[in-house]
Amino acid sequence: MGIRAIGCHLPERIVTNAELAGRLPTNDAWIRERTGIEERRFSGPDEWSSDLGARALADACEQLGLAVGDIDLVICGTYTPDHLLPNTAAAIMSKAGMSGTPGFDVNSGGCPGAVFALDVGVKYVASGRYPRVAVVLADVGSKLFDPEDRTVGVIFGDAAACYILEPTLPGTGVGEALLRSDPEHYTSVYAAREARVDGHGRPKKSAFGDNFTTMRGNDIKQFVLGVIPGFIREFVLKSGLELDDIDFFALHQANRNLVHGILDALGQPHAKTLTNIERFGNTSGASLPLVLRDAVDSGRLRPGRLALLTAFGGGLNYGAALVRWCGPDDFVTHTP
Repeated sequence: MGIRAIGCHLPERIVTNAELAGRLPTNDAWIRERTGIEERRFSGPDEWSSDLGARALADACEQLGLAVGDIDLVICGTYTPDHLLPNTAAAIMSKAGMSGTPGFDVNSGGCPGAVFALDVGVKYVASGRYPRVAVVLADVGSKLFDPEDRTVGVIFGDAAACYILEPTLPGTGVGEALLRSDPEHYTSVYAAREARVDGHGRPKKSAFGDNFTTMRGNDIKQFVLGVIPGFIREFVLKSGLELDDIDFFALHQANRNLVHGILDALGQPHAKTLTNIERFGNTSGASLPLVLRDAVDSGRLRPGRLALLTAFGGGLNYGAALVRWCGPDDFVTHTP
């Protein structure tokens, strides 16, 4: 099963570090030094996960000359659903003009969805019942901010991405995957349901009411640098490979320093990856497929090359997948 196309959508509004410094106790130098972020995108007041997701799905279909009706199944990975009920996949399909196609959501903790939801989609394609699956990763994390919380306010951005998955010839496409959870660190990053007040005792609200993202940055840093390199090394060795066999490391964009820290711990050059956090911030589940799209568009990831996808986040959930990148001739079914 292979990734035939990656669709993307980013909101129009660009939010610079200088703009954030105007309302939060921070400055451009502090943000750049600690995160690598220069700007990010925020969704508009009436833009929700389904709006971004439907546009990413449309972009992926347009690349392949497909109608949305050619999709057999839609899986949405999100932690910012439009509503508690029904699923955001249904909202995406409604806005995309789809009818009769099944769809459901996968909530694997936001950022890990880039691998967790992908693995779910791959298994549905492998079943033979759904030969073309769209896996949409869409989040509007900015709508879950406490307006006075610098910790999350400078990190996250909004975006959507969409994998189109189809069957491939043996030895190509998405291969082994490994998923894990560390629930002991459940509260390292989560959306808390709690009433909050500002310094004057006035109620604070996010776009989701009394729900706010809470993140303990030091916990995440210690987990990522302490666990993820060893996890990657273990996964690669169990797959019968060496780290040097990997042509491209596609890593979740939690923080540029963490991305580079993982590669340093693995003894791999920074040239084996790309970062987009400088332009987009941490876009949760969409960040890893956005990196893959950049790598394909720039020629860094070509057919036959081996990519290692690694995502981590809420749960704490983390996962990795190996992908032998495909060209058009590697797919069993061909479209014009």
